[in-house]
Amino acid sequence: MKKVSQILGRKGSNVVTITPDITVLDALKQMAEKNIGSIVVLENGHYVGVLTERDYARKVILKGKSSTTTLVNEIMSTGLPRITPDNSLETCMQIMSENNIRYLPVFENDQLCGIISINDVIKETILTQKETIEHLQNYIHS
Repeated sequence: MKKVSQILGRKGSNVVTITPDITVLDALKQMAEKNIGSIVVLENGHYVGVLTERDYARKVILKGKSSTTTLVNEIMSTGLPRITPDNSLETCMQIMSENNIRYLPVFENDQLCGIISINDVIKETILTQKETIEHLQNYIHS
């Protein structure tokens, strides 16, 4: 059973962060520069939430707000479920599906140590399937 720690081992645990008092536009610029769909929000070094492209679309654009005057703390997602490096991919998929979310912050000993996306889970699942197929083919041919 694959675990979150294996995803973090492949992609790394580097987390791009912002503070809650910057404008949404500045946050979006950072996300575009890094080619990411979410960014972790830290206040005084402590995790407070995540800003996602979905937050922007639903809480700024659809409400007629301006990304140049709206602050991150007005639209960021808070209270997301937390996972640990020991959680299985199946657990992550279940949490993401039940909560209709695409990102999960990863904590170890109450410290943020990474973030995983549904894309990370899908990539790891595909990799696992390829490994299984390869093992089965080797078994059949031996």
